[in-house]
Amino acid sequence: MSQDRLDASLDIDRRSTLEIVRIIQQQDALVAQAVAAEAERIAHAVDEIANRMAHGGRMFYVGAGTSGRIAMLDAAELPPTFGIDPSLVRVLMAGGERAYFAAAEGAEDDEEAAIAAVEKEVIADDAVVGIAASGTTPYTVAAIRKANMIGALTVGITSQPGSPLAQDADIAIVPKTGPEVIMGSSRMKSGTAQKMILNTISTAVMIRLGHVYSNLMIDMPATNEKLRNRAVRMVELAAEVARPIAVQALRDAEGNVKLAAVIARKKVSAGKARKLLEGRNLREVLEA
Repeated sequence: MSQDRLDASLDIDRRSTLEIVRIIQQQDALVAQAVAAEAERIAHAVDEIANRMAHGGRMFYVGAGTSGRIAMLDAAELPPTFGIDPSLVRVLMAGGERAYFAAAEGAEDDEEAAIAAVEKEVIADDAVVGIAASGTTPYTVAAIRKANMIGALTVGITSQPGSPLAQDADIAIVPKTGPEVIMGSSRMKSGTAQKMILNTISTAVMIRLGHVYSNLMIDMPATNEKLRNRAVRMVELAAEVARPIAVQALRDAEGNVKLAAVIARKKVSAGKARKLLEGRNLREVLEA
């Protein structure tokens, strides 16, 4: 994260409300370009993380303050979106869970707590993604260094080239977001970049692990009426069948979209569909 002052916002406190909004939006528009420039490194991280998770590993996000909260948001959305066990993507947050909702004074400087958390949770098969706009947050850097010692894959997401986090991680993702509209407020452009990168990494990893068919969330748990209607539509699209057939297939599959798609397309029982899916992804089964 640049500590320079942004020329375009030097007199932002004197501008009209519309001008303030436009200044912020003009700077936000630059974030997507900065993230796009890191595409190859992001793809490398996805492949390495997916490989680890395909062989029993997990993914850990590590962060403090804004970065930790952004990581928590991404991790929390994965089980309801892709049907994964919550233990597969975890967050190591400076200050613990209480810091999700309120500032934990001094927690981001606690290197010993970071080392202890990694020692307790992380093994060599895992991937650890450290997030820090400045790339210098002691908690995050210490966690990455300890994860390196254990043999886990490490990924660093920072807006500061040459920072300790960028130097110590196996894969460094460094979007050059530039000075913030409000100097040092990393919740703005740097935070937006972090959210975009984590969205991309986690979604692409889930695709690589077979939780997506075409662009459908085939492992999504249908836990309410809205999601049950969405599940029916997904079976219609995946199996290329009419709605009544999709509804019945979902009943037979007890709400499992992936299983229902096989039942509907292949015209088989739930038991036969389960056998067809053993060790195979949905595309392999439907196209066989």
